[in-house]
Amino acid sequence: MQGVAEKLSRLTGDEKHELSAYSTLDVLWVLYDQILRVAPDRIEDPERDRFLLSKGHGPQAYYAVLAAKGFIPDDWLDDWAGPDSRLGHHPDRVLVPGVEISSGSLGHGLGLAVGTALGLRAQGLLKPRVYVLLGDAELDEGSNHEAIAYAGAIGLDRLTAIVIDNQSATHGWPGGIASRFTVNGWTARTVNGRDHAAIAEALKAHEACRPHVVVATVEPKE
Repeated sequence: MQGVAEKLSRLTGDEKHELSAYSTLDVLWVLYDQILRVAPDRIEDPERDRFLLSKGHGPQAYYAVLAAKGFIPDDWLDDWAGPDSRLGHHPDRVLVPGVEISSGSLGHGLGLAVGTALGLRAQGLLKPRVYVLLGDAELDEGSNHEAIAYAGAIGLDRLTAIVIDNQSATHGWPGGIASRFTVNGWTARTVNGRDHAAIAEALKAHEACRPHVVVATVEPKE
């Protein structure tokens, strides 16, 4: 993890989104270090897990973790968002090895994850899991609520959503974010988004026949 922090410090020039990126750092590290069945030599393997970054407007932490795990060279970090760089302010699935979707326009990742999980099921690929990371403010978008309801209704049990809760949502939900999912049949855990052991345990707590959500609480966005 110390090496990831050093790599993140090399990605400068987008102070506006630094807090957004930092809010995801610990969850991303746990995913790639302990959870995801994916590696640089398996990025085309049909049996790999899929990770979708919906919160794509602050990708610095994502790039740092990809570099730490060998998906991209370290020297790419020093020219991120430069005119010849593959690392843009939004991740590009065509340019960055290991990136599953091009993202940054908020509110789309959960719907894409539902479609990805459905596509894998239709192909008979029943081992891969689909993980999608989104911010709490993305849940202000109506399309996400359709995705939540649909995934629960069909028991899309290979799907895990991770919501970074930094209290930036405009509306919110009585009983907290997790309740918005459980009312539609999801299993849910709420954890400290800086506690690696708790994050890992929560990500492994999915059950058969039901989609799963982990709400990771971090410092409020200022």
